Amino acid sequence: MIRYALVCDQDHEFEGWFGASGDFDDQKARGLLSCPVCESAEVRKQIMAPAVAGTKRNTPDLPPKARAVMMEALSKVRRHVEENFDNVGDAFAAEARAIHEGRSEDRGIYGQATPAEVKALVADGVPVAPLPPDPPKKTEVN
Repeated sequence: MIRYALVCDQDHEFEGWFGASGDFDDQKARGLLSCPVCESAEVRKQIMAPAVAGTKRNTPDLPPKARAVMMEALSKVRRHVEENFDNVGDAFAAEARAIHEGRSEDRGIYGQATPAEVKALVADGVPVAPLPPDPPKKTEVN
């Protein structure tokens, strides 16, 4: 796993964990990254000093058992959404807005939206949140 220090266009700082160095660029290009504070999709990497192995550690790695529990919880959230919400595909932004404005049936939905669509929804007070990613396949994990 690779940890990047990230920042959004509203200067909220957070970190992201990625399976490989190219995953950040891939997820950003696909519009899958957003700030956990304001949900802005305008996310970039901050300059970081490389992590150099040494005798002292400031922050311990997440224990394997805790990491497994966290990944299982995220998988359960994703499964619950996929099993109980309507997949509206690339009509997500329009349908989320219609539900918010009372023009469509109030229900849970999921789908895809561009970063610009998500930013507009958030600016207009439409509640949206990113769906947790699919867990990595065992064949893709180092």
